[in-house]
Amino acid sequence: MIRDTLVVDAGDVRLAVYVSGPRDATPIVLVHGYPDSATVWEPVRAQLDSRYRVISYDVRGAGASEAPAARSGYRLERLAADLAAVTAATCGTRPFHLVGHDWGSIQCWEAVTDPGFQGRIASYTSISGPCLDHAALGLRGDRDQKAAQAGSGSRLKQILKSWYIFFFHLPLIPELVWRLGGARSWPLWLRVTERVRPERDPAQLRNALNGINLYRANFIDRLLHPRARHAHTPVQFIVPMRDRYVGPPLSLGLERWLGPYVRTEIDASHWVVLRDPLLIAADIDSFVAQHAQMDGAVGVVDTVRSATPGGGNAINAQAAGA
Repeated sequence: MIRDTLVVDAGDVRLAVYVSGPRDATPIVLVHGYPDSATVWEPVRAQLDSRYRVISYDVRGAGASEAPAARSGYRLERLAADLAAVTAATCGTRPFHLVGHDWGSIQCWEAVTDPGFQGRIASYTSISGPCLDHAALGLRGDRDQKAAQAGSGSRLKQILKSWYIFFFHLPLIPELVWRLGGARSWPLWLRVTERVRPERDPAQLRNALNGINLYRANFIDRLLHPRARHAHTPVQFIVPMRDRYVGPPLSLGLERWLGPYVRTEIDASHWVVLRDPLLIAADIDSFVAQHAQMDGAVGVVDTVRSATPGGGNAINAQAAGA
């Protein structure tokens, strides 16, 4: 399928946008994380764009998109405004299905919980990226029964998993690490820790340096001042159970903010979008096709899948009460 490249004016920056699939097909928007660019979605795109209009974009500061002049340009509200600009240019007034991975997921929560997007987002699939407000409230113990049962041990485990967040708030040192070999060694890190072999991204250093501002512009503020954020669209979590950065309990106990939602556990690690794109595409496809039937569901639907390099999976579905 031919992929078209567009440039979308988002006010203070111009964003590189990539579109493929039938022009009149249902649109799916894919938002990448850190320190990636939109190329991380290409294996998933290849599984979806025969039947969907697939849209991805380099977030501000990454890939071929421009970077804002100040750190404040990376705040969540600006990232949500970018999504609005991209979808207005590519979808018009049509509702779209939204998928985010890592920081792409974190920033998409801003739109999914913003009443201004109500009616525009038809469904949301979150992969390894919590809502910062929900996560901050969870660390304070303000979660529903399932998360409360996980206890303080899970909160401590997540704090330890999040060591890199504290590291990125140090002055100068993170930039120095990326410049002195971190960016060049990034593909090796993914091979060793995730067992994937990504193509070298020529913008890797730029992605890494600019993206540090995502952490510095948002984490402390949200940790100190979490907001009550309610989702206005059906939500699916794809939860890699061997994720070394985002713990599975972060997607538990969110009924008060999301209502009924779907939670699919998979035997995979953080960069599953590269490791097993067939499995990820299948879960996206299934949720996009079925979310309309979720209106009458009660509680959380938990699904456990076992990811395999060939894309096969074993399924064990169980419904849980609220």
